[in-house]
Amino acid sequence: MEKKRELWTSRSGFIFAAIGAAVGLGNLWRFPFQAYKNGGGAFFFPYIVALLSCAIPLMILEYTYGRRIRGGSIKAFKTISAKYEWIGWMQVMVPIVVMMFYCTIISVSMIFMVWSLGHAFGIVNFMGDPGKLMGMVTGSASGPFDFRSGISKYLFFFVIIVWISNLIIVRKGISKGIEKVSRIFTPVLIIMMLMFMINSLRLNGAMFGLKQLFTPDFTKILDPNIWVSAYAQVFFSTTLGVGVMIAYGSYLKEDADIVGSSIITVAANASFDIIAGVTVFSTLGYLVTNMGVEFDSFGSGAGIAFIAFPIAISTITSNVFLQGMIGFLFFLCLFIAGLSSSISMLEAFTTATLDKFKISREKIVTIISIVGFLGSICFSTFAGFNYILDIVDSHVGNYVIATLGLVETIMVCYIYGIEKIRIDANEYSDIKVGKYFNFLLKYVTPLILGITVISNLIEELKKLSGLFTSNISIFMGELVFGWGVILLMLLASIFLYLKKAD
Repeated sequence: MEKKRELWTSRSGFIFAAIGAAVGLGNLWRFPFQAYKNGGGAFFFPYIVALLSCAIPLMILEYTYGRRIRGGSIKAFKTISAKYEWIGWMQVMVPIVVMMFYCTIISVSMIFMVWSLGHAFGIVNFMGDPGKLMGMVTGSASGPFDFRSGISKYLFFFVIIVWISNLIIVRKGISKGIEKVSRIFTPVLIIMMLMFMINSLRLNGAMFGLKQLFTPDFTKILDPNIWVSAYAQVFFSTTLGVGVMIAYGSYLKEDADIVGSSIITVAANASFDIIAGVTVFSTLGYLVTNMGVEFDSFGSGAGIAFIAFPIAISTITSNVFLQGMIGFLFFLCLFIAGLSSSISMLEAFTTATLDKFKISREKIVTIISIVGFLGSICFSTFAGFNYILDIVDSHVGNYVIATLGLVETIMVCYIYGIEKIRIDANEYSDIKVGKYFNFLLKYVTPLILGITVISNLIEELKKLSGLFTSNISIFMGELVFGWGVILLMLLASIFLYLKKAD
């Protein structure tokens, strides 16, 4: 007899888990700098349009389809046609690959948590010069193939802890693991980020920073690249198209309010984007005003979290203990954001595997965690963290996710039937979606995602052409660790597709 499928025990538990899955470390720096370089306040108009026309309809689609088929990505594509099952496997390969390097970034936040405690108790003093600690942790390498440069013992140790945390939580299942942890993690994350935002607003120079973020440059509003960037930000930050939300939707109760839950999930993620933007640029405004640095002095990535914020924290108070404890809370916040996303990634693959193979949750989660940890070791090397991570991230994010999102939308809309999705979504929802829902998903979303995929490929060809003549090592790194990883994902997907169910 088929085992009864586990369900979320409450709507709030499901929403907290979904928000936790959508909100991650990337929100803290990706959104603020996407807005900053794409017209400031002018970016918010296409961003909001993207939320309404793409994110909410796609979230409704994935929740509804997941609940209807009671399965993850594998079952989602197999339901359309058995020959498309391999696409489902390709979809859930994305979170596994992303987890491998994502967990190394989470481990950096854990390292900074520990060092913050050390700072509070006078054991170490790093708040004023966090770049020194970052350099010690991540080291340096001459290129993506420079494995002789060594491995970071700090990353290696803490990435073990991160994977053990993932293993313990996801092994316990939906109601006893992910839901229980998310009900604690997500509200704590929201409260802590609100506290840091409020504190950042009182810093001298905060208004100068916010002016850089929110002042609209309407000359850029007609630039199609801004619209592509806005849709890309919304699409990737909501964790759509990689099997996570289909898997989460498959555990919904039959009478769940899908439309309302979708709106809440997307709105919460967008709110976190705004909170992160205000916090980052208020802090940068302070640093620019008081230290004479430029807005891009700390880069547009992890440098913001791991270098700019400790410096800002050190200037909030001269009390060393308080500096350390504020730093601890901030990096705890990053750790929670990262872990809540990583457990959702692990669950996406787990759900898909359990749908096809007769294997216990405990066993498959353990196997995936071991494989994922071995992958994380690669990114814990100095070459891995400084070069390979960016290459894999850009290729999976720019080409695989957007393409899979496009394929998923077209197949569900045109083969399964978007009207069936709309009827199912409306059945128990307080807010009903009309025929415009069909139009957005049949025409608008595929058009935007198609443009995104094509524009990304054109940019990649231009970049490869330039690298071939200027830096052959990076060129080969792009081929091996970028397109090579995509090829491995494809081969693994075909292998699992061809493997007979037990």
